[in-house]
Amino acid sequence: MSIRELSLPNVGPGPDPLSVSALVADAEEPLDAVVFLLQRDHHCGNCRRQVQAVADRYPEFRERRAEVVSIVPEPRERVASWQESYDLPYPLCADPSTTAGEAFDQPVRLGPLGRLSDLLGRMPAAIVLDVREPEAVEVAYTHRGNSTWDRPEIDELLAAVEGLE
Repeated sequence: MSIRELSLPNVGPGPDPLSVSALVADAEEPLDAVVFLLQRDHHCGNCRRQVQAVADRYPEFRERRAEVVSIVPEPRERVASWQESYDLPYPLCADPSTTAGEAFDQPVRLGPLGRLSDLLGRMPAAIVLDVREPEAVEVAYTHRGNSTWDRPEIDELLAAVEGLE
């Protein structure tokens, strides 16, 4: 499956199900980038802080013709509770099968034990996709965390979007 066809249930704004292709097609203005934030799990406090901090600065992403998508490796119902709590202005996707995590090589530590529990093993990741050529979507930036605190600063994500050639 290609990155642009990866399809996930979306409980936030935007197309449902969400794919890069649908996101680009539904955009009111052309998009240059899509920023995927791959979260650890429903209970992760650092993940919850990150989605709120990005929401606070979401207009800066839109000014740069970028869309943000947060992906939580949980069932739709659990992810919907985040949307109810935080009213995020960007897509929030459920990924109970960790399809996106696998596609983007999201780090999982502690071997088989880590694969059994996202809270123990799954680490955060951030991916910036260059979507200016919808038929040739490319990964332009990747940050794979080594711990629950290892996440890029929002300014770093914004710089990655600005740095598209």
